[in-house]
Amino acid sequence: MWEKVKLNPFFTRRLKSRLHKQSPPARASRKRGYLTRIWYEVDDFYPTPPLPHSPTLPLPHSPTPPLFQMQEQKPIIIAQDVHKWYGKFHVLRGVSLTVNRGEVLVIMGRSGSGKSTFIRTFNALEEYQKGQIEIDGITLGHDLRNIEAIRREVGMVFQQFNLFPHLTVLQNISLAPIWVRKRSKAKAEETAMQLLERVGILEQAQKYPGQLSGGQQQRVAIARALAMQPKIMLFDEPTSALDPEMVREVLDVMLQLAQEGMTMVVVSHEVGFAREVADRVILMDSGLIVESATPDEFFQRPQSERTRQFLSQIL
Repeated sequence: MWEKVKLNPFFTRRLKSRLHKQSPPARASRKRGYLTRIWYEVDDFYPTPPLPHSPTLPLPHSPTPPLFQMQEQKPIIIAQDVHKWYGKFHVLRGVSLTVNRGEVLVIMGRSGSGKSTFIRTFNALEEYQKGQIEIDGITLGHDLRNIEAIRREVGMVFQQFNLFPHLTVLQNISLAPIWVRKRSKAKAEETAMQLLERVGILEQAQKYPGQLSGGQQQRVAIARALAMQPKIMLFDEPTSALDPEMVREVLDVMLQLAQEGMTMVVVSHEVGFAREVADRVILMDSGLIVESATPDEFFQRPQSERTRQFLSQIL
């Protein structure tokens, strides 16, 4: 047991003075640092053993853990036992999935496996009949207020672009912020121009969608979704309708979004993108998730026989 040392009043007054000048949050966060410093200053006057290790007061030389270890992973999408029917056809058969904030998830599977239907339930473009979906703390059900709140925070990029052909590129991007976010036209257009520069097609602002290539239209669609400043981006096979030469320019924009920390759920068969960008890859088949793993494990050491069959056809 260490003996208690009575501090010199000079040091205690100085500690109180320093802490008093801080705001309450800063005061609490800095208190430990000041106390540690006091120990060293007191040692000059009162030789004492070094400060014993304590879980609440670590030693000054204790290594600081990396930032990603300090941040707690918080789910932003939670789907539990989700079922969906089209008449008698059971599309989703009890799908459960959790996506953490900032995670990039790639969903693969053959046509008709339910992957596009599943992500379209995240913003109520498709209704589900059983189970529960929660988006950033909001339960997605039949309450229109919840649906509107979720759609404001979830951007989506479709396979076929879905741009308004009679509006210019600039108008396509600024329309939703003006009507939904209630921003001024000047502010919405300023943001639209910044996004066009970000996706590399600033010079196309006054053109109409029909005057653009497929890759350029898809980049406009991405910029349009980003204009709402979403917390989540959904991509439903964004490159499947593009010529091979145009695929890379769209994937580069998506790669940039992933590097910036955007939460992304991507339905795609782009193996290179999944290997490079995804935090997790899942395979859906017959309305179920049959495998979920990191890219290395998914492509190199698949556990499911169905996954091995699927990979043998696309690799």
